[in-house]
Amino acid sequence: MANIKSQIKRNRQTVKRHARNQAVRSELKTRFKATVDTAGAGDAAATDQAYRAAQKRIDTAVSKGIVHKRTASRRKSRLARRINTPA
Repeated sequence: MANIKSQIKRNRQTVKRHARNQAVRSELKTRFKATVDTAGAGDAAATDQAYRAAQKRIDTAVSKGIVHKRTASRRKSRLARRINTPA
């Protein structure tokens, strides 16, 4: 356990940030999965809506520094490829 006041505060901040970042990463996975599932169901309108929502959350995660921009680009590309290729 830290003895220095500033380090105690930094530890508290780290725990909060970690929880927040984990929640965002989890939501990204959930959106990715939902988009793939709707694409599998064959509903084009729902797939498009789910894809837009997933893209928006990925871009938001990049702007907040949770995901690197190249990682986001790769994920969006893979998601687009998965929903556009015939199964």
